[in-house]
Amino acid sequence: MALEYRLTLAGECSAEGMAERAFPVMSERPTGVAPRLSADHQAEYGFDVTISAGHGGYLDLETDQGSWEWEPDSYVRITFRLGKFADARWAVTNMLTVVRRVLDTGREDATFDFNGDILLLARRAGELTKHRRDTWWERYASGNQLIPG
Repeated sequence: MALEYRLTLAGECSAEGMAERAFPVMSERPTGVAPRLSADHQAEYGFDVTISAGHGGYLDLETDQGSWEWEPDSYVRITFRLGKFADARWAVTNMLTVVRRVLDTGREDATFDFNGDILLLARRAGELTKHRRDTWWERYASGNQLIPG
């Protein structure tokens, strides 16, 4: 069974613009027909990635404080899919490197979740809050160092 992580950013950024931010090296950039771009980075990073843009978003995630809903009017979502045979620690560190790059190059409100159920971090009005610190973030200590907060 594969694991899926999603970084969702509120706003009118295009899938192409987000691909440039996430993967500044042209040869690594996801391709396809906008608003959906994808790339197989299993060999290089341990994940496949899809970037899609849309309107009328809806997330219902479990936080440290209980259930939380978010409905961004427009959004861009970066989905990372880790295969069942991936070295999870290596792949997660690589994935969080991309997440950090995206967060550092914009100011959008954002969420990062696991399997569409569990909120791992949220950024609201510039303030980043990590969830699942004692479990998920502790398990991936090198990734925890990549994301401040």
